[in-house]
Amino acid sequence: YQLKITLQGIRPAIWRCLQVPSSIRLCCLHDAIQIVMGWTDSHLHQFERDGKYWGVPDWYEDDDIEVIDECRVSLDRILKSEGDSLVYSYDFGDNWQHEVTLEKILPDVAPATAPRCIGGERHGPPEDVGGVSGYEQFLEIIFDPRHEDHEQYVTWAGGNFQPEKFDMNAVNDALAKKRWPARHRR
Repeated sequence: YQLKITLQGIRPAIWRCLQVPSSIRLCCLHDAIQIVMGWTDSHLHQFERDGKYWGVPDWYEDDDIEVIDECRVSLDRILKSEGDSLVYSYDFGDNWQHEVTLEKILPDVAPATAPRCIGGERHGPPEDVGGVSGYEQFLEIIFDPRHEDHEQYVTWAGGNFQPEKFDMNAVNDALAKKRWPARHRR
């Protein structure tokens, strides 16, 4: 599968194009999205489509929604045709919403065993920045040396945050270092 993952609510868009085995488990897709977006897997997440939710059921014991175990479901059971999409939510406080769209079903010439990023634009927001509005404020502050919080924000972001930069080679290196299941069983 070739997927386009777009972070919602930010313009210009922050997006990634990712090739994954069609049989990838949602838990592994979560790991791949964390890597390609630059997140650190520090918060809760879930997938949603047509009123169904996938995630880690233990996190929802006291909630009223039924959550299907993401480790038991492969992507090809949810996205079946080009153009199908689902929502990946990350960090329920910041409420990052990603649209995950099946762009292409590729020929199964040499089946992929690991995700691979083939495109993208812009750096993902830092963790705990406060969602879309917090990210917008963050950008204003780091580019305004006269702002009273400028140094604190620049230091917090690692000293050299470049919102327009996307390093696909670094992302693919990180994807390659992750131990992926040898095959994704149904």
